Amino acid sequence: MPVLAMRDLTRRYGSFLAVDSVSFAIEEGDILGYLGPNGSGKSTTVKMLTGLIEPTSGETLFRGRPVHADLTGYKRAIGYVPEEAQLYGFLTGWEYLKMVAVLRGLEPAVFKSKASALLEAFTLYPHRDAAITSYSKGMRQRIALISATMHDPDLLIRDEPFTGLDVTSSLVLRQVIERLAAAGKAIFFASPAIEVVERLRNRFVLLRQGRPIAAGSMTETLAQLGYSRLEDAFVQMAEETDTARTAAAIVDAIRSF
Repeated sequence: MPVLAMRDLTRRYGSFLAVDSVSFAIEEGDILGYLGPNGSGKSTTVKMLTGLIEPTSGETLFRGRPVHADLTGYKRAIGYVPEEAQLYGFLTGWEYLKMVAVLRGLEPAVFKSKASALLEAFTLYPHRDAAITSYSKGMRQRIALISATMHDPDLLIRDEPFTGLDVTSSLVLRQVIERLAAAGKAIFFASPAIEVVERLRNRFVLLRQGRPIAAGSMTETLAQLGYSRLEDAFVQMAEETDTARTAAAIVDAIRSF
């Protein structure tokens, strides 16, 4: 039984079809990359996956049960890190994590041990008593990641996972994702970045204008689209833009005066 399954998930905003009949499943140990250009429906899908918005039609199943049957229990079992970490800036990093731990039902001793180890690993321990408002974007993203994983979730959902992280933190996060998958966790991440998807190789769903156009392993998705490189397939998804001509036009405009 998949950890997570989406069945014909669709979301409309009035007459605008943001997500059109998306279906996929994530097994234990899977890393599923949800790839598409900006505006293709990735964030809308993530919001439906996390229960932030209701689908117009279709359903999401967690271990075979509709998530709306026990939305609170479902949210306890997942870890969600949004693209932009919206944290309470007036709290310190430690205070914020403690608040999340209380909401997650972590025992105080367990929280203290986990939070200390994770803050140390993410080089945030010396800053634990500083107000979050003083943190850089990368520091806030690392706090958000810690808060989403402290309770050892079965499913980790990340929207553009490497946004705001420096090179070292990105390398660490990539290995964290791979190790969590190796331990049987299910990982879903949405990204417009080809290099992110190529490095975290497992399975992919390629999205264009809200509709999946290919899915499977790297080899399978490229075969479905008739390409040998993911970059070429991405160009097709991005409205079949002539990237060379677009780049030349930009340079011409820059140098025209």
